[in-house]
This record gives sequence, C-alpha cells and structure tokens, in this order.
Amino acid sequence: MAVAIAVTRERREGETRCAITPETVKKLIALGATVTVEAGTGLGSSIPDADYAEAGATVKPDTRAVLDGADVLLKVRGPTAQETSALKPGAIVIAMLDAYREKDTVEALKGANATAFAMEFVPRITRAQVMDVLSSQANLAGYRAVIEAAYAFGKGFPMMMTAAGTVAPAKVFVMGVGVAGLQAIATARRLGAVVTATDVRPATKEQVESLGAKFLAVEDEEFRNAQTAGGYAKPMSPEYQAKQAVLTGEHIRKQDIVITTALIPGRAAPVLVSAEQVASMKPGSVLIDLSVEAGGNVAGAKAGEVVTTANGVSIVGYTNLPGRIAADASALYARNLTAFVGLMLKDGVVTLDLDDEILKAAVVTHGGAVVHEGVKG
Repeated sequence: MAVAIAVTRERREGETRCAITPETVKKLIALGATVTVEAGTGLGSSIPDADYAEAGATVKPDTRAVLDGADVLLKVRGPTAQETSALKPGAIVIAMLDAYREKDTVEALKGANATAFAMEFVPRITRAQVMDVLSSQANLAGYRAVIEAAYAFGKGFPMMMTAAGTVAPAKVFVMGVGVAGLQAIATARRLGAVVTATDVRPATKEQVESLGAKFLAVEDEEFRNAQTAGGYAKPMSPEYQAKQAVLTGEHIRKQDIVITTALIPGRAAPVLVSAEQVASMKPGSVLIDLSVEAGGNVAGAKAGEVVTTANGVSIVGYTNLPGRIAADASALYARNLTAFVGLMLKDGVVTLDLDDEILKAAVVTHGGAVVHEGVKG
C-alpha cells in the first residue's frame, strides 16, 4: 500500500501557516503517497479545502479521521496531545518541534513510539539547502520585521525633497547578520533608510557592505580572528565585549529603528539592547525583537505585545513574524517538508535510513526513546 501522509490543522494560537499546499500535495502524490488533509488546514494561508481536493488530497472533517492509519504526520508546530494520542505506533512526525523548549511534546512523542524529526535541526549543508526551514522562515521574518517597523514608526523611511522642505531618511540598525538580518538590511535599504549593521563574525562585514549598508564593530585583532573555520562565531573576551557595548550603545542612541535577530540554539536569546540603551533613544523610536519567543534581545520586550516605554520608545515583540506573511511562509515551508520527505520515500514506501547525515541530525525520538544528543542533554 502507498504510504499515507496526513496533515492536520495548526492549533497553536496565532499560527497561520500550514504544512502543505496544493503544489506540494501533487509532489507528494508523485512520490507515491496518498495525502489526507484536515478541513480548514490552509485557511490562515488563504488556501481553501477545495484547492487541496482538486490537487488530489482527501479532505476530512476532524483530527482522528485524518490520522486514522497515517504513516506520516506533517505539521508546522509540534503535534498536540490529542494528535499524538491518535498516532499509530511507529508513525513518523515531521515538524518544527522547538525540541529544546517543548519538552512535553518530545516526551509525548517518545511515549507514542513515534519517530519524530525536528526540521530546525536539519544541518546547514549544501545537500540540505532545499530543506532548510530556518533560512526559509528567517528570510521572511527579516522582511516582515522592517514592514512592522515602518508601520510602528511615525515617519517615512526614504529622504523626500519637497517644496516645503526635506524629510530626512530613517536610520535603521540591524543587530545580527544571519539570514533574517540580511533580509532586514536589504528591505530597509529598498525603502530608502540609512542602514547600519553589526555582528561578531568578521565575514559578515562584506555581506553587509554588499547590500549598501555600513558595518559597525570594534575591528581589532580579536575581532579579525573571531570566526572558526566552519564559519561560526568564537566567544569574545570580556574586554572586547565591553568595547563593543560602548560603541553600539552610542550608536543605538542615534537610531530611529533597531532590529535584533540573535538566537542561540538551546539557550535563552542574548540581551543585545539594555534598558539603559532603550532609555537613551529618542521618543518615537522603534525596536523590533525577532528573538522575543526565546527570551528576547531587548530589555523590556514582551512576547506578543508592543510595549511603549516612559520615554516614548516602542518595543515590538510580535511572535511568529513569518506567520504574518503566511501564504509565502507556508509555500516555502511546505517545499522544505516535501524535500525532506523525499529522503525517506522510495516508490511509495518509507525507507528510513537513520545513518543518512540529514535524517540523523534531525531525528529527536525513535523506538520509544529520545535519541537526539542535544535534546537528551
């Protein structure tokens, strides 16, 4: 029998994305699978049930009917307790599990004897680029961060020369130059802002400047050697951190908009902007904290809220920024998932090779145990 793939509605508050689109329904069927989708799965991404049916999926009205006999469950977020309890033993679950923080979900999957894969653990190697959900979603988060900043900012972004006088361009500072940071730089530049950016990795300087922004860092000998051969940042000395804090603190005080993007897997997000630095900013300034769900980069940021400080600065702590551009976020994520499923689906049959470097890196639970070393630890 063909492998049965199920997709259920996302039930986490505020989650508008979905794990499948009509495009990827067709691709999964071409791989030899049957696809069952819960009614309402795509509504947050403007995909009606009829589009799934037209693409070849079976649409069913409730969770248990969708999961009955399913070999593979595709999700955006980890499954709920109800969904996990409805899985057949040995079923495969593929989602962004947030496995370091969502311990209850991981334990439930272990108890259900599910083989669960966390898409955020897919290694960043050439072969896995098409499955890299962190990049696909962070790219949209960086774009949306600038759109939210423009909405919250009470002035325009570009310089405007009018008969009544000149409007100065907005000053935007991006802290953290990963995928989200680079897209934020590019988007802010397109809108006409004067953009600066900082990162502890010296290799990012060239990337920042290639986008027309200015790089900000204490560029001493320690900074020039602050990157490993694999491209990761080395820990910086307290002396360097103090010098960099003074430089960025002076810079933040003059900015209209600050966008922070720093995350450390398995740990709380580092605080990049202190309460004192927030207090030094001009009234009407805006901070966008992309890492608020992991504790936040900005002192005073609150998940899901916009905080206005006593000095009139807005700290925007919206969660799930990719979900604010859900149609595109779902399309990219669904393609990531489909490529990942393709690793284990041969002629309509699941062939699970956990020695494959991608599957091995992403598997969290298997055979009734937590097998991911980082999550176990």
